[in-house]
Amino acid sequence: MTGADLLLIALGAVAVGSGVLVVTTKHLVRAGLYLVVCLGALAGDYLVLGAELVAWVQVLIYVGAVVVLLLFAVMLTRAPIGASDDLDRPGWPAALIGGGAGLGLTVLLVDAYRWSTVELPGAGTAERLGEQIFQSWVLPFEVLSVLLLSALVGAVVLSRPDIGRSVPAAPREADVDAGARR
Repeated sequence: MTGADLLLIALGAVAVGSGVLVVTTKHLVRAGLYLVVCLGALAGDYLVLGAELVAWVQVLIYVGAVVVLLLFAVMLTRAPIGASDDLDRPGWPAALIGGGAGLGLTVLLVDAYRWSTVELPGAGTAERLGEQIFQSWVLPFEVLSVLLLSALVGAVVLSRPDIGRSVPAAPREADVDAGARR
C-alpha cells in the first residue's frame, strides 16, 4: 500500500465522517460547515487521483458557490441558527433505506464486474473537458445557473415580507398639527 493509497483512504474517511455529521446534526449552520469539510475532502481525493481540474472545479463551484448560497439562504430566511427540535426525527427509516440502497448497489457492482479488471480510457485534458462542457453541455450549465439564481431571489422574497406590499404613507406635518389642536 502506497502513501497515495493511505491518503486516499484517510480523505475518504473524512468525507464519509463529515457526511454523516451533515445529516445527523441538529444545527443547520453546522451542517453547512460539515458539508464544506466533506466537499473539501472529496476535492482532496480528486487531487490524489490526479484530476487537478476536477478538484479545483469542486472547490470553486461546490464549496465556493453552492455552500455559500445555502448559508446565505439560511441567513436570509431567518431560519433558526441553533439546535432545532423539529430536526429530531427518528433516523431508523432513513438508515434502513440508505443501508438497503448501499447493499443493493454493492451487490450490483460485484455482480457486474466480478472482480475483473477494466480498461480505463486515456487521461483527459483540460482542453477536451472544456470542449465538452462549452459545446455539448452549455445549455444545461446555463439552466443550472438560472435555477440557482432564482432560488436565491426566492429566498430573499420569502425572507422579506415587506417586499411587494404597499407601505402606508407617513402622515404629513400639517395633518399631525391639525390633529394635535383638536
